[in-house]
Amino acid sequence: MKRIVKALAALAVGATVLTGAVAQAQDKKPTIALIPGLTTDGFYITMRRGAEAAAKAVGAELVFQGAPEFNPVLQVPVLDAIIARKPDAILIAPTDKVQLVEPLKKAHAAGIPVITVDTFIGTGNYQTGAGDADFPLAYIASDNVLGGRIAARSLAKAIGEKGKVYVSNVKPGISTTDQREEGFKAEMKNFPNIEVLETQFNDNDSNKAASQLQSVFARNSDLAGVFGANLFSALGAANGVQQAGQSGKVRVVAFDAPPSIVDNIKTGLVDIAIAQHPAEIGYYGLISAFAHLSGQSIPVAIGTGFTVMDKDNIDKPEIAQFIYKD
Repeated sequence: MKRIVKALAALAVGATVLTGAVAQAQDKKPTIALIPGLTTDGFYITMRRGAEAAAKAVGAELVFQGAPEFNPVLQVPVLDAIIARKPDAILIAPTDKVQLVEPLKKAHAAGIPVITVDTFIGTGNYQTGAGDADFPLAYIASDNVLGGRIAARSLAKAIGEKGKVYVSNVKPGISTTDQREEGFKAEMKNFPNIEVLETQFNDNDSNKAASQLQSVFARNSDLAGVFGANLFSALGAANGVQQAGQSGKVRVVAFDAPPSIVDNIKTGLVDIAIAQHPAEIGYYGLISAFAHLSGQSIPVAIGTGFTVMDKDNIDKPEIAQFIYKD
């Protein structure tokens, strides 16, 4: 019910803006900046396309600028450069929930509204009056805890609800992947015959993730599955499964769905992919920023959905539409 309420709230924002505020945009064309986690990933490219569609619909100017890697050290200078340009609003996918707090405070202090998309700062609970990271207006993203739960249920089904599994993750401190792991582990408690092993952190290095898979398998010959909390983790672990000669025996669930996921699923490298809806995140992010600038109230949180992809449905148009764009 909570997710439905959020979705309806988002649709209400879109309807209000598109029917009542476009005329206002003709007088003043607001500039809204979108700073992705990184610029080269299909997820954020698809998010940009959603934001561009919204910008065109309401008559806003979209500025898209980011770093080539998901790294707070690289993202902060981009943010500083955007703040110096004085846009009317900033949409940003923070690359660290702690390290981006102070840099984003500069935007807030400069009077630039901030909305976080995909990832968040602090706890992601904004406008509460508590803490030093509640100043963003809204958080628009997939429900990553739910995404982790969906991954757990999908993997449990694939392995017959028994065996050993583990999470291949990036590193602690990234809001989205932290939550996916949280949801995965919480859901796996509903499957008493599945043992969740210690999480392996790979620093977004697919080669390291592959090596870790082989090490885990060497210690646990009855390993049944692995959940990659992001795409690099999943593909690295999948390569490790292949190198260990366990394809089809150790099941792999991937989070995210770039175009390459089609071949990965069809060849059996990956068994299941949990696709987010990044175009919706970009669309609702820009619409929300525009609504705020137009004097409208906006939801403090908007959740978008997921699509589960596997070999049986990957070619269906209603599923394939959620594959990310290059």
